[in-house]
Amino acid sequence: MAKQGNIQIASENMMPIIKKWLYSDKDIFIREIVANAADAITKFKKLADMGECAADEGGYRIDVRVDKDAKTLTVEDNGIGMTEEEVEKYITQIAFSGAADFLSKYEKAGGEGIIGHFGLGFYSAYMVSENIEIFTKSYKEGAPAVHWESDGESTYTIEECDRTARGTKIVMHIAKEEKEFLEQSTIRSLLEKYCAFMPYNIYLDANGKEDEKPVNDTQPLYLKNPKDCTDEEYLDFYRKVFHDYHDPLFWIHLNMDYPFRLKGILYFPKVKSKVELERGKVKLYCNQVFIADNIKEVIPEYLLLLNGVIDCPDIPLNVSRSFLQNDRQVQKISKHIVKKVSDKLTGLYKTDREKYEKCWADLSVFIKVGCLKDEDFYAKVKDIVIFKDLDGKYKNLEDFRKEQLPAEEQAAEQEAPSAEAGEESGKKENADKPVTVYYVSDEVGQAQYVSMFRAAGLNAIVCDSFVDPHYISYIEYKESGKFRFLRIDADVDAALKAENSADEEADKALADAFSKSLAVEGVTVKVERLKAQDVPAVINVAEFARRFGEMNAFYGMEGADADRDMTLVLNAANPVVQAFPSLNEEKKTFVAKQVYYLAKLSYKKLSPDEMKDFSANSVQLLGKFVG
Repeated sequence: MAKQGNIQIASENMMPIIKKWLYSDKDIFIREIVANAADAITKFKKLADMGECAADEGGYRIDVRVDKDAKTLTVEDNGIGMTEEEVEKYITQIAFSGAADFLSKYEKAGGEGIIGHFGLGFYSAYMVSENIEIFTKSYKEGAPAVHWESDGESTYTIEECDRTARGTKIVMHIAKEEKEFLEQSTIRSLLEKYCAFMPYNIYLDANGKEDEKPVNDTQPLYLKNPKDCTDEEYLDFYRKVFHDYHDPLFWIHLNMDYPFRLKGILYFPKVKSKVELERGKVKLYCNQVFIADNIKEVIPEYLLLLNGVIDCPDIPLNVSRSFLQNDRQVQKISKHIVKKVSDKLTGLYKTDREKYEKCWADLSVFIKVGCLKDEDFYAKVKDIVIFKDLDGKYKNLEDFRKEQLPAEEQAAEQEAPSAEAGEESGKKENADKPVTVYYVSDEVGQAQYVSMFRAAGLNAIVCDSFVDPHYISYIEYKESGKFRFLRIDADVDAALKAENSADEEADKALADAFSKSLAVEGVTVKVERLKAQDVPAVINVAEFARRFGEMNAFYGMEGADADRDMTLVLNAANPVVQAFPSLNEEKKTFVAKQVYYLAKLSYKKLSPDEMKDFSANSVQLLGKFVG
């Protein structure tokens, strides 16, 4: 016959687990003990509001005292206090939540503002303490004060004491190996990290010297209504919290009460280097208690460029209150934050285009990375992704698409009754004709091509960030058949060509002779007649080959050398190229290499051997010129 019974948990077995494995960092204990003190005050205030006791006219506070000589760290509050019965119930019974018990007794009080849930936080103090004492006196009239003491093992002592003030004092006798928690600077730093916005004033007393001002801000800006906040207040809050004296670009104030409670401020910082793209810090709080930085379940990875503070009392935390439970609520919160960010960006684009363009250099990488990582985000912001053209003007891709359409089709789109109608018309007329968008990845290095494009009345966009090759490939995939991206050195556009010679055999002979004199493996030579007569040659690299090579280089992989698909386009309209066939073999070799080097310099850096040869040739030419 099967037996039934109750699972038994022995405290002597649980304590080592709590002390060593429940919390990821030892310093979290300060958050737990101070949070318990805050809860004690909140409970008292709720009882006072219900008429169960008289309100404290003197104000509420939490005192943190460091005594290096006595080797103690003390946290004291003037909250609800405990009776002997309550001490034995809440302290000696592991995982018995005083907050839950309070709410079950006083349902009308409500759980808003109460931090604790699990009844384990007190024991985190044993991670740094060899012994802990509790001195407490309940708000209940006539209840004697109580002294409790334990070394964190399975035994404790409890007795009456002479404490007269309502509230609780926790005295932690710091272990020898944890002496850093007796340093004023360490405790101040921990209070500023974990307790910066706790709802009651926290005063630090180090070796008898008490601070005049509290270490925390009980009414942080994010709790205010956005309508009541000024720009200067937002900037002051940013500087104070993030110690960054470079003003942010702009910010988003989150203020939501349904279907979940969420408050906070997200700042878009100025990006001063590529390294800083991964150095954003979004601080997550729950009831004004710090939880963690950059929790990716709440803030998607691509938004971690942002600096900000988010406080969400409804967020599901694990037992250690350091990480999130995998919960649908978290997904909803994350989606809401993404929506608010995309709405802010879209609103700025539509209402203050000038400011948006000024901020674009700092926003572009973050937005493009977001598009690559989140299809929903891409759908929301794709129309506000802008590119700078060769004239320094900013346009989105739809603007470039319309510019490439014939004049009559542009007019038709402008006359369309709606954007949808115009878009549909464009799709029908150009279903099999994707718009070619030329781009520049290095305006200085590709200056020769830029000059030719300008002279021909062509335009191109600037794509000079590390994410742009991936982003334009993504657009080609997402907007299939609509856009085709070519770097300006990928091909010679028809608009750059003059009327070509009909003598194809002569052009082929010129190309073969030049290739023989050049003698560079993997370089294909062909002849075109360009409008720019002063350019002897340009280099073209097939777009797909170059992108593949860049992709491999980005991921540290070998293979796909784009130079293998390099084409040297000789300009038949250039006097040097025209004179090439009449030169002797020595001069042909000299000219071929020099023309090749000049063309390659406009495409990429020369190799060390090529640069040495080019320099020697250039010196030789200078010598002949002055001679």
